[in-house]
Amino acid sequence: MNTQHIWEIKAKNTPLLKKKCNQCNSDRFQCSDKFRLNAQKKNIDIWLIYRCIKCNNTYNMTVFSRIRTESVSKEIFNKFSENDTEIAWQYAFSREMMRKNNVEADWESVHYEILYPDLTVEDLINMKNETISFQIQSLFDFNMRVSTVLRTCLGLSSSKLNFLLDSSAVYFNQKLLQKKYKITNGAHIEINRHALINIYLMGKADVCLNMVDD
Repeated sequence: MNTQHIWEIKAKNTPLLKKKCNQCNSDRFQCSDKFRLNAQKKNIDIWLIYRCIKCNNTYNMTVFSRIRTESVSKEIFNKFSENDTEIAWQYAFSREMMRKNNVEADWESVHYEILYPDLTVEDLINMKNETISFQIQSLFDFNMRVSTVLRTCLGLSSSKLNFLLDSSAVYFNQKLLQKKYKITNGAHIEINRHALINIYLMGKADVCLNMVDD
């Protein structure tokens, strides 16, 4: 049976917005995780509130505009009313929401951590399958390259990663991995086990050669 390893990517903060402040010289706004609601008769407006990182000036990103109150479920409406952090982050990471508001996210401002199992050469050698299967889990899409995840989780240098990719040893959702590919939640990565073993053994050989030279 082929064991599938999990690489879980957790965002630590929402992305800043690239937006000029009309009260200071700042060009970044931070999500406040709070909503503003305005009801008029049977219509409701909902905004996600952002604040300038320097002067605290506010910018309201439109979530819903002039929609009928009955078109929003009571459960979702309560989340907006209670400033639910989970739903605030969903909209703060939403590319569609940014497109509709004509704003741009600073994806590089997102800090993250990756939870992954450590695999040693011995672990790889003892496996019976020709390929090793990994699944990416990430609640949010923040423009992160798959190659960045590979380097981190496999402990590879840029040169060793390039060697692995040039060897056609890595597949992403059943396609040969290219550096331009970005992470998606639930994506599958398949790596040729023998190619990865060779990469790891090359690293050990380099260490041994350096010790001999010294």
